[in-house]
Amino acid sequence: MRLSFILFTLESTSGALPAMASGIRTSRLVSALLLVSVAALPSFSQPTAPGTAPVLMVSDIHFEPFWDPAKAAELAAAPTSGWQAILASAPSPDRETRFDALQQACQTRGDDTSYPLFASSLNAMKADAAGAKFVTVSGDLISHAFTCKFARVFPNAKPGEYSAFAEKIIEFVVNSLRNALPGVPVYASLGNNDSDCGDYQLDANNGFLNDTGKVLTADVSAAESKLARRNFAIGGNFSVTLPAPFAHTRLIVLDDVFMARNYQTCAGKDDPSEAKRQIAWLHSELDRARREKEKVWVIAHIPPGVDPHSTAAKGKNLCTGNSPTMFLSSGDLPEMLAAYGDVISLAIFAHTHMDEMRLFPPVMSLETPQPVPVKLVPSISPIDGNNPSFTVAQVDPGTATLVDYRVIAASNQTGIGATWSQEYDYAQAFSEPSFSASALGNLIAEFKADPGAKTPASQAYIRNYFVGDRSAVLTSFWPFEICALTNFTAKNYRACMCGSQ
Repeated sequence: MRLSFILFTLESTSGALPAMASGIRTSRLVSALLLVSVAALPSFSQPTAPGTAPVLMVSDIHFEPFWDPAKAAELAAAPTSGWQAILASAPSPDRETRFDALQQACQTRGDDTSYPLFASSLNAMKADAAGAKFVTVSGDLISHAFTCKFARVFPNAKPGEYSAFAEKIIEFVVNSLRNALPGVPVYASLGNNDSDCGDYQLDANNGFLNDTGKVLTADVSAAESKLARRNFAIGGNFSVTLPAPFAHTRLIVLDDVFMARNYQTCAGKDDPSEAKRQIAWLHSELDRARREKEKVWVIAHIPPGVDPHSTAAKGKNLCTGNSPTMFLSSGDLPEMLAAYGDVISLAIFAHTHMDEMRLFPPVMSLETPQPVPVKLVPSISPIDGNNPSFTVAQVDPGTATLVDYRVIAASNQTGIGATWSQEYDYAQAFSEPSFSASALGNLIAEFKADPGAKTPASQAYIRNYFVGDRSAVLTSFWPFEICALTNFTAKNYRACMCGSQ
């Protein structure tokens, strides 16, 4: 078939935020926010399902340190322990003008997470995820276009100051999450924006990874800490035993920017060597988990497989031989994960800012092939016009199975005067008993049998894909999304799209 249509893309809608945003982004209203405490947000938490443990999932925070450009120099000079006082102080009189000029100069498509929005999200997490046993953060803690903004705000920066500021942002964001939920371990991966040299750029075994690793592995137990820090300093990876009540369960954290299709070193060169080393390390970790009969969660930022939105937006005619747009440079990661379906209970990714699911197909050569369920966590950042959100999951601690989850979303994209409430509940929306491989298999089969997106399940997926419900976004490329749910090679995806699978 010929794949040509007018696509209502995220890019075409995200540049213009709703009209209320321009009215909200004023110094007067921001000052009002700073005078009114949001700590007394109402709690809308629900009782933990019997036999499960709550887990908080957060992603794509994209904290914007230049939201008030006049404060950037203070932030750069201060330890992160002093950042909250600086950020919470009254905004500069020309904040909005200077920030808008910076956004325009760096050609950003929207606003990332300001301090008011981040503070609002933290208070909502306190209210709704207070009982969480641990927190996952699946990458991208730093704002978009950070390199451009830094260069304009600090035109005379000395060598090392860029890296130091990037490290401080990561430290501030992660420690803010820890302060919001005292005593709860926070496990974070890095994303493509989390670098000391540029988007999708990073060097393995460097000072940035060494310094950042000390922050991101701070909640690893003493017995595992030394090895975790060493592995992170090499390639941004670590492995940790999850805390009680989870029994014999391991979390493996990957920085898969090294595997991204457009990854380059800080010198701007292609280098596949670290991606290969990461796959070898992951293989050894999964082998160990299998031998020791551990359950495993894997967390990284960029999802493997096809980017259905970009593929659709580019209008590629796949049925005449064109290739879909892939997230990663090879199929090594999904193939490795799929080979351990008997070990991996859940894989967590993000990057798209949308609420999505995937199912890695099983390796049929195994004696007991099992698929791997995959959750893509939506973003805090509202840069694409979506409402900020986080996810509170209910997990069976004995099997590490994701039983249910609720997406908690803000009522607006600034955090100013925002209320946070339940966007949807997975079990209620899809009538499935869990987010297990078998349940996802049933659900995806229903999607594939419904190319017109008429069933309640298909409508629920389309409605909840874009937090804040812009159903037209996914409706316009629904067939592309369906085929991306289980097809992780260009060949299989093309076969699905062209009706030969």
